Amino acid sequence: MTTALDIRGIGNAIVDVLARADDAFLAAQDMTRGAMTLIDTARAERIYAAMGPGVESSGGSAGNTCAVAAALGARVGFLGKVADDELGRVFGHDIRAAGVRFPTAPLTGGAPTARCLILVTPDGQRTMNTYLGACVAFGPGDVDEAEVASAGVTYLEGYLFDPPAAQAAFRKAAAVAHGGGRKVALTLSDPFCVGRHRAAFRELVKGEVDILFANEAELLSLYETADFDAAVRAVRAEVGLAAVTRSERGSLVIAGDAAHEVAAVPTTVVDTTGAGDAYAAGFLAAHARGLPLPECGRWGSVAAAEAISHFGARPQADLQALVATPQSAA
Repeated sequence: MTTALDIRGIGNAIVDVLARADDAFLAAQDMTRGAMTLIDTARAERIYAAMGPGVESSGGSAGNTCAVAAALGARVGFLGKVADDELGRVFGHDIRAAGVRFPTAPLTGGAPTARCLILVTPDGQRTMNTYLGACVAFGPGDVDEAEVASAGVTYLEGYLFDPPAAQAAFRKAAAVAHGGGRKVALTLSDPFCVGRHRAAFRELVKGEVDILFANEAELLSLYETADFDAAVRAVRAEVGLAAVTRSERGSLVIAGDAAHEVAAVPTTVVDTTGAGDAYAAGFLAAHARGLPLPECGRWGSVAAAEAISHFGARPQADLQALVATPQSAA
């Protein structure tokens, strides 16, 4: 069956504001280092006022994945809610300019477009403070069935579980995708997010997800264990295909009884923002081409290494050139 798109991402439509900070700043602001924390309007204003000079760019986890996948030549679309305001128009322009189809109608008369205040410490670790704004309005009515059915893989962002209507939207999207013979992928996004919604995640993973993306901490949180091998056994029993990233140890791609270890691509770490998003993008872009699973993992590693080599989550190098080695044609 032919598809109009390779990947359809569904997630939070967020404008990122990145600034450098030290651990003392995080402590003074009572932030959990390396975590994503949801904040209200007042706290967003206080943090923004205290931050140093920032760089603004369209972001959000699934939005980043979609932009990176498009840079790798995949046909990509995105569903996510912005407001009819300046930041909403900036987000829409940026993601469309990246080659991503973005048809979701903006919210009028409600909360403003979401923004994520990201503090990057000298070791490249990012600490995120997210004001969801218009994202909380995304619900089942925003899941365009024709748009979802047009994509080979519908990619769901775990962070979107926080708004109340999002879980219903995810289930609708999964039903539409599977009804059309398509695949459903999920990224767990953050161990704290998993902790907030563990039961719902477990139900979704076991019943609806064909491809799971997680880092080691997220997978351990999902299955409430400190034993990585036990978590691998658990995910193998519930999902047909899983890709688990392990920072400098690379990633493990699990499919049935098979497990493929994929090396990390050496790079200088500047900013870890978007590393997991880029890995998923590389993996899915290669998967859409029918490449072998170890090669899908290598594309993910290449994309992740490029993402963490500079400030910001969107690619700054020619990713198609980076993955174009003799191995990629295997």
